[in-house]
Amino acid sequence: MSTNPTTPSAAGGPLTGFRVIDLTQFVLGPIATQILGDYGADVIKVEAPGGDLNRSIGPARHPGMAALFLGMNRNKRSVVLNLRKPEALEALKRMVETADVLVHSMRPPAAERLGVGYAAVSARNPGIVYASAPGYRPDGPYRDRPAYDDVIQGESGIAGITELATGEPRYLPIVIADKFCGHILASSIGMALVHRARTGEGQQVQVPMLETMMSFNLIEHLFMGAFDPPLGPLGYDRALMPYRRPFKTKDSYVCLMATSDAQWQGLFKAFDRPELCEDARFGSVAERSKRFPELYQLVADQMQKRTTAEWQVLLDAAGIPNGVARKLQDLPSDPYLVETGFFHHYVHPQAGAMVTTSIPVHFSRTPGQIKTPPPTLGEHSHEILSAMGYGEADIAHMSS
Repeated sequence: MSTNPTTPSAAGGPLTGFRVIDLTQFVLGPIATQILGDYGADVIKVEAPGGDLNRSIGPARHPGMAALFLGMNRNKRSVVLNLRKPEALEALKRMVETADVLVHSMRPPAAERLGVGYAAVSARNPGIVYASAPGYRPDGPYRDRPAYDDVIQGESGIAGITELATGEPRYLPIVIADKFCGHILASSIGMALVHRARTGEGQQVQVPMLETMMSFNLIEHLFMGAFDPPLGPLGYDRALMPYRRPFKTKDSYVCLMATSDAQWQGLFKAFDRPELCEDARFGSVAERSKRFPELYQLVADQMQKRTTAEWQVLLDAAGIPNGVARKLQDLPSDPYLVETGFFHHYVHPQAGAMVTTSIPVHFSRTPGQIKTPPPTLGEHSHEILSAMGYGEADIAHMSS
């Protein structure tokens, strides 16, 4: 664990005291390192002189502080190092000696060429947790291929699953592969730190995007393929049927889901159709699963008879999980989210008044904190490099 005196001293978070060297950009890596920073780690974001590309994507009030960058780089300190200069690379390796974790978003051959492959880094710090999320397995034929979210959505089957449901292959309108793999990368780093705490051993952690997303997608969609030989085509039929969507009411849409016998009986009673409780076709999970289209059409027909507010009263009384299908633009003013403080308002010294999301996971003894806003490019170069003994001229040279 780092004991460097320049580590921020604000208490809070289960990772307080750990230092992370962050060589990532784009989406996946910065999400992973922001999670580590949210839960207390001292994250040092090492950027090239031009900075993370996300600094220029989206609206911005201040140069280099665009919307995408702001969304995934809080609780970090920024240092600019031109790692193509030997002096800057050596400064990074000295920094590694004080760190617990190094995370990068380069393809393995690129990391090796730059001089920050696992062998070189672990030689300076054998206890380091060295983490990355390449597109593909490191022991497979695709190990050196580049990959981004859209490519992985296609290769992992997401576009194909959408085609089964809608008739056209489409990407999900969210950066699902990068974000999910970023969360897996952060949790995997945490597991490696637990192992090191028990044994003192560092290790390399790799989260291949393709295999990670395929494992995620096939939890339910392997389905008939879970048997050898397969009992039928892959794909979970309930998730793929066109009836699985928010239900239209008189004035908007409601999302609901009944699973148990008791929930379906409560739903039938809310529909004023108590006779369906005795209908053998709907009396058990096994029988209902054979009739999802019929069931969902029945629900759709009933839901159009009342307003959303009226249905929520009835569904809540019946113990049926339900919720309003919120529009994206309505989220910031949603009463529940406002009351619970989901949106965190702050003033960035350069970018002005800003909004971000709060930290969702709760720890009863070591809660995460939003301690610092996203840093400007190289904001902490002098603070960190001068503490390592570098003078002004050296810092200027290594940062250009």
